[in-house]
Amino acid sequence: MRRVIFNQKGGVGKSSITCNLAAISAERGLRTLVVDLDVQGNTSLYLGVDVHSSDDDLPEASIAHLLRRSASSWFSTQAPAMGFVRETPYERLDLLASSPLLDQIVTELELRYKIYKLREVLDELSDDYDRVFIDTPPCFNFYTKTALIAADRVLIPYDCDSFSQQALGQLLENTIDLKQDHNPKLEFEGVIVNQYNEQARLPRELVEQLRHGPLPVATTYLSASVKMKESHHRAKPLIYYAKRHKLTSQFVALFEELEKGMATPA
Repeated sequence: MRRVIFNQKGGVGKSSITCNLAAISAERGLRTLVVDLDVQGNTSLYLGVDVHSSDDDLPEASIAHLLRRSASSWFSTQAPAMGFVRETPYERLDLLASSPLLDQIVTELELRYKIYKLREVLDELSDDYDRVFIDTPPCFNFYTKTALIAADRVLIPYDCDSFSQQALGQLLENTIDLKQDHNPKLEFEGVIVNQYNEQARLPRELVEQLRHGPLPVATTYLSASVKMKESHHRAKPLIYYAKRHKLTSQFVALFEELEKGMATPA
């Protein structure tokens, strides 16, 4: 099962949701891979890999180097994808890390029309992983498109903000167009309500409007909490950093909700 976490708006919690759902997946015994397609590398950093550091001892172990090597005639196409995967400090949780190279090779990939390469890479790795979580840039670009083509399901973080509500229409239109043209099996698994404050009226109103919209909405909401920032600072997903915290319990409930609905997605 391959899930892409996507929203064209930044700051909605894509990296946090990606890493915490993936960590719970691994903690539950599932072989789990995270793919970081955002050049900012926040997901990679959260899982212990600073792709912008000169101290990185595995700079070519990244999704960018894998895509370049698989797409260019200058490199051997026989290099196995698993050779670019990094282990994280957590059992059964692996990473195809981001890289600054993503910005440098995007034009080459677009010109060679390599939009299906990620799907081919994940097909190659399909026997090695039970779950794949793909983090995307906060825009509808080549890397987002290739992620949506490679995925089975799309999760949409929503941070209870009027701007997020306005962005959903364009997101829906873009994703439906791509689904029709490139990946008819892609399904909208649900909107994930993030940074939710049940005491405030506006978030309640926005979520109520959302639930009457065209997209399925997960019934588990994720609260705003400083514990998430602490988790980022420690580079430890919540299931490892604060297992009994309320927000951790919400992530666990969300993961279970998604897994339970796998047989009959909305």
